[in-house]
Amino acid sequence: MGPTNQSVFASPLGHLGLILGETLAMLVPLLILVAYLTYAERKVLAAMQIRKGPNVVGPFGIWQPFADALKMLTKETIIPAGANRALFLMAPMLTFGLAMVAWAVIPVSGGWVVADINVGILYLFAISSLGVYGIIIAGWASNSKYAFMGALRSAAQMVSYEVSIGFVLVTVLLCAGSLNLSDIVRAQQKLWFFIPLFPMFVIFFISALAETNRSPFDLPEGESEIVAGFFVEYSSLAFGLFFLGEYANMILMSGMTTILFLGGWLGPFGLAPQLGLLWFILKVFICLFVFIWVRATFPRFRYDQLMRLGWKVFLPASLVWLVITAGGLLATGFIPTHA
Repeated sequence: MGPTNQSVFASPLGHLGLILGETLAMLVPLLILVAYLTYAERKVLAAMQIRKGPNVVGPFGIWQPFADALKMLTKETIIPAGANRALFLMAPMLTFGLAMVAWAVIPVSGGWVVADINVGILYLFAISSLGVYGIIIAGWASNSKYAFMGALRSAAQMVSYEVSIGFVLVTVLLCAGSLNLSDIVRAQQKLWFFIPLFPMFVIFFISALAETNRSPFDLPEGESEIVAGFFVEYSSLAFGLFFLGEYANMILMSGMTTILFLGGWLGPFGLAPQLGLLWFILKVFICLFVFIWVRATFPRFRYDQLMRLGWKVFLPASLVWLVITAGGLLATGFIPTHA
């Protein structure tokens, strides 16, 4: 049986089937999680505000995500008369698709990764940087001045905080000595990086809030004109893809936080290493809870406050901590390398 199975997977068709199976095993639970994250957010916000939240569709309202999806699918897709139809419809698909393909390099447990490439962190940074194109295309293709103004502001917001995230990633790479995400997790077997790199951990998580357009940085959803920014002209399934793309990006940034700072699939103090997948899921859920907690707690920033925080606080702070980290590693001689 052994040689036969190996020969099957060694064939091009078998290899393609294996990749397809791994991709589905990653994407199907992720899509379900995206749907139920909307339900979880409404329940958590309701508990924090002392109200019930979704409680009608099914027991405890657990079928609410499917009711919302059905409502989105049955609504009419309205395309503005002067819009570029191809780009108008491509923008939400691009935003949602990028949030999905980024998971190709995320190791959810030891050896559980679709593509364990040596430059996984660069792949993630590239994918997250491409997300701004979906927003700009949506604003421009809508043929609306309000949508285009919202797209420019959203793009400026994302680009501003990506610079700080880039310095944070470089700091983590210095400590891990590798661009491979699995190696970054293994480098935290003795000490999770959020302890020695706590300032960078805080900068990364707050920048993740701004990168995903979440409160208190949800300016694309709360323009001064109250027109919902770059996706004001969208409806039906196209609007739903933007909506789901935001939640998919929340899960992605929570996964990146877990990989870079919280030890990935490693348990605390080496506890229960056989439960790697469960540890990873638990840490992602904790990060997602903090995303929702922040939304229920903090008021929205003004746009000038948002840009000031990114350029005048996070950028110099991340750069200074990068220099301190590099100097400390050089002085102590602890410079990890991976073949």
